[in-house]
Amino acid sequence: MIDLGIIRSNPDLIKSVCARRGCDIDVDAFLTIDREYRNLLTELENLKAKQNKLGRNEAEQARLLKLEIGSLNQKKELLEKERDNIWHVIPNLLAEDVPDGKSDADNVVIKEWGVKPSFNYSPKNHEEIGEQLNILDTKRGAKVAKAGFYFWKNDGALLTWAVFNYAIDFLIKKGFTFFMTPIVGKDNTFFGTGYFPFFEGETFKIENENLNLIGTSEQTLIAFHGEENLSILPLKYTAFSPCLRTEKGAYGKETRGIFRVHQFHKVEQIIFCKPEDSVFYHNYCLDIIEEFMQSLCIPYRIVNVCTGDLGAPAYKKYDLESWFAGFGSYRETHSNSNLIDYQARRLNIRYKDKESGKNAFVNTISSTMVTDRTVLSILENFQQEDGNVKVPDALKPYFPKEYLGK
Repeated sequence: MIDLGIIRSNPDLIKSVCARRGCDIDVDAFLTIDREYRNLLTELENLKAKQNKLGRNEAEQARLLKLEIGSLNQKKELLEKERDNIWHVIPNLLAEDVPDGKSDADNVVIKEWGVKPSFNYSPKNHEEIGEQLNILDTKRGAKVAKAGFYFWKNDGALLTWAVFNYAIDFLIKKGFTFFMTPIVGKDNTFFGTGYFPFFEGETFKIENENLNLIGTSEQTLIAFHGEENLSILPLKYTAFSPCLRTEKGAYGKETRGIFRVHQFHKVEQIIFCKPEDSVFYHNYCLDIIEEFMQSLCIPYRIVNVCTGDLGAPAYKKYDLESWFAGFGSYRETHSNSNLIDYQARRLNIRYKDKESGKNAFVNTISSTMVTDRTVLSILENFQQEDGNVKVPDALKPYFPKEYLGK
C-alpha cells in the first residue's frame, strides 16, 4: 500500500500515478472520507477523556456518553472500511524512468544480447519439436485436466528438471537460501503481496477454504515474514514451486504450445532489503538473470516495462524476453520487479533503522530466475535439421547427453 502520509500531503502525485497507469481511482473521495475518519477519531478521543473524568454520581451522563461512543465507533468502522476499500486499490508509485504506454507493445528495449540462430530450413516451434521427440504431451494434459495443462516426459522431463536444478545451484552459489514452499496461501497472503484484489480473477481458489493455489512462490516467500521485524538485511531467498493461474486475462494473446498455460514451474528470486538498497538489488537480480541466460547461450533483450504493462504493486519492472526461433520473435521469459515498500506495508514487515532508531518498512524485490519457458527457448533455438535438439554446455553436468532424442 501507499504511505497514507504521501496520499494526504501530495494527492496530485497520486492522481498523476493513477492517470499514467490508467486507473480510475477517486483520490478526492478518499481524502474526504479520510478527513471525516480522522475527525471522528479526535471526537472519540475527546468523549473517552470526558468519560474517564465522570464521577460516581454522574451515572446518567456516563450512560449517555457510552451510547454516543458506541454509535460513533460503528460509524468509525464503516468509514474505515470505506476508506480502506479505496486505499487498497491505489497502485504503487512509479520510478522516474518508467515509460508511459498502454501495453507491452510500448515497453522500451534497453539492451540486446546474443546472436540469433540461423537455419537453412523453417525452424519448428516447441510444440512441434516436443511431439516429434515424444517429450511433450498437451493432448493428454487436456484429457486428464483441461486445455492449458500438459505432460513433460522422457528427455523433456529430464531436461526441464536439469534446468531447474542448474538454476537453484546457480542461486545458492550467489548466497540465496533455498525453500520448498506451500503451494497454497490464505487470502491475506495474496492481499499482502498485492495479488488481491488486482489479480484475484487469475487465481484458482479452493472451495469452502480460505486458501488459494499460488501463482508464484513470491506470494509465500514474501508472506513468510509477515508481521515480523527483521534484524538482518538483506535476505536473499529462492524457491522451486509449481505455479497455477487461470489465465483469464489471456484472451487474444499467443497461446500456441505451452507458452501460456494454467500450470508451470518456477524458480524465483526474492530479496528483502533496506529502502536505500532496493535499486541496487533490483539491478542485482537482473544481472543474475542475464548471467544465467548467457551461460545457456540464449539470445535475449531487456525491456523497461511501461505504465500500461506494469502490475499495480510494482514500482519498476524489467522484463527479459528470450528469442524463440520457431516463433520468430522475442517472448517474455523473466520479469524482475522492484516493489519498494508496497508489499511490506500490506504485510507489516519492518526493520529497525539504526539512524533514527525507529522501525521502518523493508523493500522487496521479486524476480524470475527460470520457468518452463526457458526450456521452450532451448528447444526452439537449439533444434537441429535432423529433428534433435542440442543440449547447452552449461547443462551437461545435469543432463549428460549431447542431444535430446538420441
